[in-house]
Amino acid sequence: MAPIPGSGLAKGLAVTLRTMTRKTVTAQYPEVQPELPPRTRGVIGLFEENCTVCMLCARECPDWCIYIDSHKETVPAAAPGGRERSRNVLDRFAIDFSLCMYCGICIEVCPFDALFWSPEFEYAETDIHELTHERDKLRQWMWTVPEPPALDPRAEEPKEVAAARKAAEKAAAQAAAQAAAQGTAAQDTDAREDRP
Repeated sequence: MAPIPGSGLAKGLAVTLRTMTRKTVTAQYPEVQPELPPRTRGVIGLFEENCTVCMLCARECPDWCIYIDSHKETVPAAAPGGRERSRNVLDRFAIDFSLCMYCGICIEVCPFDALFWSPEFEYAETDIHELTHERDKLRQWMWTVPEPPALDPRAEEPKEVAAARKAAEKAAAQAAAQAAAQGTAAQDTDAREDRP
């Protein structure tokens, strides 16, 4: 069956008329905060205690907007006769959000979970130089990072947790076997001592 000429136009006008009769819903932004999705990419927060100054985030950043400075410190030996170790100490960690394209590569490549997405998006400044957030400011954003979502109860156990649980069960079984063996050995000794 051939379409009736002008039926597409009629359908379009019908949609327009339906929309015209509905009340307009406008979110008054400053007074009413938007409901953001849980994985919103707002600003990046730094958990400084986890940062080992591996520089992966700065190397992988396509915009080169992460600035890291550090120095090495010598840590004395933990035990007598041990050797001294050296470790990196973070001096400066800054992100220039005027250059950042919010790709999230720095967060993905961080092996020690030192960078996190915060849903905060209201950090506009009147001066572009103030969009470079130093580590103190980045640390403040960590308070706004939401907790990770709960795991699906039907999901299979992570491999790391399963391996740790199996190792713990094996160690407990060995400890129980040793305790049982020591208990029977003690009973045998007591039985020998009771003989005349």
